[in-house]
Amino acid sequence: MTDYLQLAAAVGEIARRAGAAILDIYQTEDFGVEMKADDSPLTKADKAANEVIVAGLEALTFQAPIVSEEGQEMSYATRSQFTRFWLVDPLDGTKEFIKRNGDFTVNIALVENGRPVLGVVFVPVTDELFYSAPGKGAFEVTTPGGEPKTIHAASFTLQDANLKIVASASHLNQATKDFMDRFDRPEIVQRGSSLKIMELARGNAHVYPRLAPTMEWDTAAAHAILLEAGGKMVDDGTGKEMRYNKKSLLNPHFIGYGQVREELLAC
Repeated sequence: MTDYLQLAAAVGEIARRAGAAILDIYQTEDFGVEMKADDSPLTKADKAANEVIVAGLEALTFQAPIVSEEGQEMSYATRSQFTRFWLVDPLDGTKEFIKRNGDFTVNIALVENGRPVLGVVFVPVTDELFYSAPGKGAFEVTTPGGEPKTIHAASFTLQDANLKIVASASHLNQATKDFMDRFDRPEIVQRGSSLKIMELARGNAHVYPRLAPTMEWDTAAAHAILLEAGGKMVDDGTGKEMRYNKKSLLNPHFIGYGQVREELLAC
């Protein structure tokens, strides 16, 4: 039987090595920026981190297929046969990387039967590592070689005043503004990449409305960690927990919550 906590720690070390490869390029003048077909940027760092992660995962005793943002495109006919697989974003927050603001991460998730069960998120600039294992909790390591600290999402009700709502300055569309208007004097917390979800998991924020496009590899690792920290991420259309390995890897609009004590938003 697989020890998922031990596996998460091993994958955390792979993420650290990918982070080191990213920082090697971050400290240069040439990021080698290209534009992909969807107009999103790609850098040398995305490619370097992907190589490190794929090699690291393939070297593990535990084996599962790898689906990566920077890997070869895989058909749904192939993916639909997977009962479990690694879902990877080698550099989440490429725009933040290019801006040199530090808000970018390495994301590695293990998905089983449509659910993210193990997550690793590493922040190269601050050397913060977050990880989770099913039924074992969510953890944060804030210093190299430091002891893991259990993290918990904040407990609250949706009627509380001054709730911290995570939003991105680049994605503050009208739908998000309308959502925030439902709350009593909310405070906005701005972060980039999957760090928005980590703010929920570590109890620094309460709600994260993402009413703009994301892909499955953007969210799976952080979603796994949030679940183990006591939170949830629900499809804004159905109210049900988000699922992975869909025919389209595009996520629905979703809402992330800490330990909210009501099921639905008050109208």
